[in-house]
Amino acid sequence: MHKGSGIATYARNLNIEARNLGYDTCLIYGPRQGPSRDDLMNEIALYDAPPPKSRMEWVSASRRSISNLTSAFGRTAKPLRATTKSVITRQVAQNAPAADSIWVARNLFAAANQTFGMFGATTPLTLGSGGPDIMHWTCPLPIRAKGVPNLYTIHDLVPLRLPFATLDNKRRFLQLSRKLCAVADKVVTVSEASKSDIIQILGVAPDRVSVTHQSVSVPQTLLDRSDDEVAREIEGVFGLDWRGYLVFFGAVEPKKNLGRIIEAYLASGVATPLIIVGGKAWLDDAETQLLYEDIVEIQAVKDGLIRRADRIRRYEYLPFSLLVSLIRGARATLLPSLYEGFGLPVLESMLLGTPVLTSTEGSLPEVAGDAAVLVDPYDSHAIARAIRELDGDADLRADLSRRGVAQAAKFSPEVYRRKLADLYKPFH
Repeated sequence: MHKGSGIATYARNLNIEARNLGYDTCLIYGPRQGPSRDDLMNEIALYDAPPPKSRMEWVSASRRSISNLTSAFGRTAKPLRATTKSVITRQVAQNAPAADSIWVARNLFAAANQTFGMFGATTPLTLGSGGPDIMHWTCPLPIRAKGVPNLYTIHDLVPLRLPFATLDNKRRFLQLSRKLCAVADKVVTVSEASKSDIIQILGVAPDRVSVTHQSVSVPQTLLDRSDDEVAREIEGVFGLDWRGYLVFFGAVEPKKNLGRIIEAYLASGVATPLIIVGGKAWLDDAETQLLYEDIVEIQAVKDGLIRRADRIRRYEYLPFSLLVSLIRGARATLLPSLYEGFGLPVLESMLLGTPVLTSTEGSLPEVAGDAAVLVDPYDSHAIARAIRELDGDADLRADLSRRGVAQAAKFSPEVYRRKLADLYKPFH
């Protein structure tokens, strides 16, 4: 909840649009502490900062054996009583979705994953009176709510398609995916590309897989800000000019192709700065080695020598409102990923009117349509040529900006809402 990735964004938007459809929503949390009789401590547990890593490892180790043994027999989630309103939540309001009720089961997700790893079994979950009529798991989790339809979203099969790009236990991921597809009342995914993978690789019948795509919700207060106001913010915070920089944003992991993006950017010779926003995820050393000045301290360009640090900047995390401003003010977004189940940064950029350079692989052509520059993500020279073209052609950027806004409308909250309505209707 503190610094969520694309799956966190998916869960929040799903919750928003389910509520907009008129559903009551209940969210299930698996905090380190179970529900207590103290309402204040229950509220604090939801928003508590993660403990130091060493302490978290010790706590996990001390509980693992008990959790593994008991989860196979089932877990029970309990509703939290009305919160005390003592915790000030404005700082995390963007990350904490509103819901009609909150349910908790101590260490639910960690224990269920451990149980599946040991026994290959899903964890039965009991929710008492007032629990959901439909359970929608927003990523592949080895848990099944008892007595109600269970829908599972499988975003992509990247661990199987690009095994070098993730640290997942591939055998367990394949076993879990097959298990969930066998027991699911419906398999949900976010693109036709992912649906095709699920059908072909996991052997699921096409009529058991529903594609809802995704949507992006940007608060209207941010959309209503004028270009001049955003430009002043960007100049004041980053010292950057409006439309005077390129941007990459997303987790730093192999499938994002950041290593080739940096290589292509440096080879392109453009002087426009590249801003990278993304925290470390996994296997990122090879992706970021060209950032370090001890590899190449200076980079030659036509009009002289520019220190690499002046051309590329990296931020691990930015507040949501500031990230929106940074995307909106960019000359272009660079996201030629090796593979994406959907590609939210492409949609987010198009929605904000920012031109996009993306990939011919996975779902990205499906999302981008004819509103972006598409390149072979394995061809650094092609990426460099596309960067030079985007950087130097204002007319192309203006055309892509117009097309992008129109393409983003195909994935509007209203369209997404209709797909969710169709998804849930058979389970009423």
